[in-house]
Parts: sequence; structure tokens; C-alpha cells
Amino acid sequence: MTSKSDVEDFISQKTLAVVGVSRGGQKFGNMAYRELKANGYQLYPIHPTAEKLEGDRAYADFKSLPEKAGGALIVVPPAQTEKVVRAAAAAGIRRVWMQQGSESEAAIRFCQENGIAEVHGECILMFAGKNFFHKPHRWVWGLLGKLPK
Repeated sequence: MTSKSDVEDFISQKTLAVVGVSRGGQKFGNMAYRELKANGYQLYPIHPTAEKLEGDRAYADFKSLPEKAGGALIVVPPAQTEKVVRAAAAAGIRRVWMQQGSESEAAIRFCQENGIAEVHGECILMFAGKNFFHKPHRWVWGLLGKLPK
């Protein structure tokens, strides 16, 4: 289960790698990328073949980043998530956020067995976003007792 301290630790990282930003620009990974960037995060999109995403240089993998990211936001199908988490760990990244719907049991287990702080089952924009939709959503979840403790 995701803890409040893991959420707070992840969103306090100001340099993040993002896996799941698409060339088409219409996926959730793109929306999260734009909003996090607008909120002051230094972001590095990871994509195996793209040179640019959202107007920024893209990187083929975690090891090619110009600096070590404080965390990795993962917005890919669950079948790909374990591979991404393993690659992040190999690059020394110790915090991952598996966007709600991206998590897999194998990826969660790998993180727990290897000392990687992981957040799963949560939407990053409810915590690091500031747009009109996400702030009230978080407030309602708080009233319902659904936020991490």
C-alpha cells in the first residue's frame, strides 16, 4: 500500500524521468508531463526511438540522462512496467511512481524486494498537479478517506 510519506518524498524530487510520453501528444503521459513541467519540475522524457517529445530532447534510456533523476514516473501498460522499473533501478533511481493503471504485481514486488520507494494506485496529478480538476478531486478523496496515510 502506498504511504503518504512515499508520495511526499516522490513529489519533493524536482528532477524526474518520465516514461510514457508519446509522439502523438494525446496520452496521459503527455498531459502529466506538461502539467509537471508547468509546475517547475525538471523532466526528462524516456523513449527508445524519439528524439524530441513535448518540445524537449528525449533520451533512449535512464543511463543516457544528463543527470540522475530523483525519481521515475511510469505511464506505460502494466506488461511493460516491470522492465521499466528494473531499468530505473539499474540506473540508480530509487523512487518510482507507477501511475494509476500502470502498476503490475511483479513491478511492485521488485521494488519492495530491492529497496525502491514505490507509489502505485495513485494519480500523480492529484498530488503534484495544480489544475482545476485535480485539486477538488484530491479534496473529495480526502473527505472519503481514500488518500494515502
